[in-house]
Amino acid sequence: MGTAHVTEITAKYVEAVAKVALMAAGWTVHTAETNEVYDILATDPLTGDAKKVQVKTIRQRQDRGDDLVVYAKKGNGTIYDRSEADYIIGVWAADGEIPRVFMFENRLLGEYWASEARAADRWVELPIALDRSVFAKAADAS
Repeated sequence: MGTAHVTEITAKYVEAVAKVALMAAGWTVHTAETNEVYDILATDPLTGDAKKVQVKTIRQRQDRGDDLVVYAKKGNGTIYDRSEADYIIGVWAADGEIPRVFMFENRLLGEYWASEARAADRWVELPIALDRSVFAKAADAS
């Protein structure tokens, strides 16, 4: 199997995992019929606001003490501005492990770093397990 094929499968996989995590957290996920700069358009369950989400694979850097890094740049090397992405979702998909999903605001950076121990403190971790009580809380808030 060619490298490009593996890269494409990984990208589609992490995007699907991000969608599952958003839905499990009560977000409504929209699919664009055309190519957009953002990967996902999702509706916040508490505010009803539509948010643009860019999904990236989290890499673990052995040369940086096993820190987790999200490279948040477009193919041309530029960062995403706020008109292109409100949030970044990083999916840490280690081989053979259940993926972990982290969401954070786009702060106009090209890289976001966290140690494994501090990732859940610095970023919002979205579980992929369905919790129906989230939907009741969202209904109560509106």
